[in-house]
Amino acid sequence: MYGQLALMARWQSMTCDEGNHIYSGYMSWTRADFGLNPEHPPLVKLLATAPLLKMSLHVPEPAGIFYKYDAYVGGREMLSGTDKETILFRTRMAVGLLAVLLALLAFAAAREMFGLGAGLLALTLAAFDPNLLGLGALVTTDTGVSCFLLATVYAFYRYVKSPSAARLLLTGLCAGLALAAKHNGIFLGPILILLGAYECARMIAEDRATGAPVWKRPVRLVAALTLIVVLAVGVLWAFYGFRYSARPQGIALQPPMSELTSHLNPGEAKTIAVIAKWKLLPESYLFGAADVRTVGEYYHSFILGHIYPHGVWFYFPVVLTIKCTEALLAMLLITGFAIVARALWKRREILFLAIPAAVCLAVPMSFHLNTGVRHIMPVYAFLWPLAAGAAYTVARGRRWAWVLVAAAVLHAGSSLSAFHNRIPYANLFWGGPNNTHTLLTDSNADWGQQLNGVREYLANRGVKNCWFSYIGEGETRMAWWGIPCIPMPNLDAPDFSKYEVIPKEIDGPVLISADEWSGYLTGPGPLNPYGDFHKLKPSAIIGGGVLVYDGHFAVPRLSAVTRRYQFDALLKSDPRAALESAQEIAALDPDNADSWTVLGRAELANGMKSQAQSTFQRAIDVAQTVEPDFQKDKVPGIRALMSGS
Repeated sequence: MYGQLALMARWQSMTCDEGNHIYSGYMSWTRADFGLNPEHPPLVKLLATAPLLKMSLHVPEPAGIFYKYDAYVGGREMLSGTDKETILFRTRMAVGLLAVLLALLAFAAAREMFGLGAGLLALTLAAFDPNLLGLGALVTTDTGVSCFLLATVYAFYRYVKSPSAARLLLTGLCAGLALAAKHNGIFLGPILILLGAYECARMIAEDRATGAPVWKRPVRLVAALTLIVVLAVGVLWAFYGFRYSARPQGIALQPPMSELTSHLNPGEAKTIAVIAKWKLLPESYLFGAADVRTVGEYYHSFILGHIYPHGVWFYFPVVLTIKCTEALLAMLLITGFAIVARALWKRREILFLAIPAAVCLAVPMSFHLNTGVRHIMPVYAFLWPLAAGAAYTVARGRRWAWVLVAAAVLHAGSSLSAFHNRIPYANLFWGGPNNTHTLLTDSNADWGQQLNGVREYLANRGVKNCWFSYIGEGETRMAWWGIPCIPMPNLDAPDFSKYEVIPKEIDGPVLISADEWSGYLTGPGPLNPYGDFHKLKPSAIIGGGVLVYDGHFAVPRLSAVTRRYQFDALLKSDPRAALESAQEIAALDPDNADSWTVLGRAELANGMKSQAQSTFQRAIDVAQTVEPDFQKDKVPGIRALMSGS
């Protein structure tokens, strides 16, 4: 498994979030600065960047800007040199240790709960899971929190079976590591409450049957759970150096905590304010928690080829059916059958795996951040031993061992068949990895990991002139990876103005990241500047996430987008030229409210107030009639321009 992770670590270029994690982790080691990437606690970042501490690196100073941009810009510069692939490999292999530990924990839990055969099957499911292999060696926090959530539940299971001080301390330590790995380590709250309630009910029933004092053991268990919480919070504080302030030497967070929490509902904002006032948790952790609660509100969702302006409850259940291998899906069906038919009689073991899996699925379903299977990786951590235990129990004694072996082989084969396409993996029921981009986006298919594959594709064909809309251009530069293409708009990059104006017609090859192709960043239909390519069959699909088109193409909306990017600078320097450009923008992309807004602004700058009023009204009409769910938030800004004119 570690060998597979090493090959993936070499093959995949930097994904969109890794530079941010690496830079912030390194700054946490060297500057004790926990304010650059507070939306993720420090454990995994510290582990990842430990191998870099003896390297001579180019590390830029923080810019003192908005914290997300600060970390991304710092990461981009830190990984801009010739040592970027060495940095990536070292950090990825450190994180890969957590993936291996997670697989071993799945084995240990299944073996203790259901027997050695179940343990070996669970180990196979984990060690060849395409999602774990695709994400497990990336410098992100999903594998780490999955590992320590399973470790905590397994440790608690062992404690309630045979209580001891050592097992209690181990449970508290694992819980703290889960909290320090990612904010959804807080899932342990409802998980332990539900498991504790079950154990209390079981104890009461047993004690009533034997005549023993009814409340003695439940009270001890509640006390044990309280101590676990105290230990976990202590471990969390340790990873922040037992310091409340997020940043050293009085450096302020950007923006301040009060500004970030103003976007929360009053109850959440008040809770964080009280915790901050009494300094019950580190400032960086609280700041990150507030960020996690707000960030999902700004994302669209793309599922089964349809774009929604917000999260949808069914997103993650559908993702599971797409991202599980065929064999694992079959085992999960067997698990459901075995539980209903009571062929799987170990109630405690079922609950200790099923309850955490249900919580780790249900909570993300209630949020609006629908950006990848990575957000439900903890679900897999509990499904592997549960499915293995059910399949092994049902087959045991029925001479069906060959079925389990066949299932394990099919599982491994499905994963290996997508060796270079582990991130965009989809099972054959959904068309395989090259079809994932039509169903899902973001880290499900295209996380910017394909630059090595793109470079190889272009070199093999001798391509020197091309166009490329690369989703990760804001986090790295395709030119740094030896790719000669002209950048096309990446609608997720903060520095839009760097794009040159694209002509109305271009000649291929045209390469488009699947995220840009889908339109989930912009909106459906006419709002997607790459929508015209949906009608065409790509010449190739690189890494499951970069679509290649050869030929001659009319791209009016793309041309309009790049002209809009240049508009503000042109308006300042030459209002008359800006008016001519704005008129052309409106003609090229009339279904986008932004096109009419820039035209209205240009008319105002040229003293054409009455025409500007009419143009701004046209912008409002477009926003309210053309894909209004994706443009209606622009209306208040347009009305403000109208009133100012």
